[in-house]
Amino acid sequence: MTIIQAMRTALFYFVFIGQTAIVAIIIGSIALVSGRTPLSWKLAVFWCRSNLAYLRVLAGVKTRVTGMENIPEGGCIIASKHQSDWDVFSIFPHTGRPAYVIKKELMRIPFFGWAARSLDCIEVDRKRGAEAIPSMMRQAHAAIDRGCRIVIFPEGTRKAPLARPDYRQGIVRLYLELNVPVVPVALNSGLFWGRNSPVIWPGTAEAKFLPPIEAGLSADVFLDRLKKAIESESNALILKAEDQGLSRPVGPELRERLDAIRQNSGAEA
Repeated sequence: MTIIQAMRTALFYFVFIGQTAIVAIIIGSIALVSGRTPLSWKLAVFWCRSNLAYLRVLAGVKTRVTGMENIPEGGCIIASKHQSDWDVFSIFPHTGRPAYVIKKELMRIPFFGWAARSLDCIEVDRKRGAEAIPSMMRQAHAAIDRGCRIVIFPEGTRKAPLARPDYRQGIVRLYLELNVPVVPVALNSGLFWGRNSPVIWPGTAEAKFLPPIEAGLSADVFLDRLKKAIESESNALILKAEDQGLSRPVGPELRERLDAIRQNSGAEA
């Protein structure tokens, strides 16, 4: 099973990387000539949807996204758990005109960086820490003014399923500065396409848009509500996937985490 799935994974990566390069060159070239265009957005949505199709056909990973009715009209921030590259593909098509907060290093890649800028991506220099916040705020205000929804991964990087959460201050600063609702997103994608995993495992990856957190709360209250919403629902999606049967190996560390949250969920019930 592992050898076959590794071969399926390799085939997916071959198609995924090849298509990503082609789409980045096309959108990047359009950006150099015309800047932001409707065609670039259509190509980006095609890229996301086709990657999900390749994942399903080549690697056996199905996609389920729910809760889109919780995305409010107008400007908002979408704050998602981040466990996998799948998160980008699954969220993008449902967010209208998203402006993703991404690390500056990606913007330096020829064609890819040009394409990202034309798709309203907000670049953050993580090496500068708090000094990068003012630049992020300026870009975020401009994106909201253009009719975008800000998409941010509050932990800043991909985390293993059930790893200790580590929410950064960037999401808090955005919430206080922009004064718009925040839509939490829970998911379980790391069970199937995890960070640094050599194999993508079959199953159904799920993302769920949760009810928005209203603007105007204090920083502490907001962050507490955001963490509880994302972590509790992500845990529920992970337990659901385990109940349906996981094809991937479950190591001792993940087994311990699964048993712990199952015990906690049983106690709360």
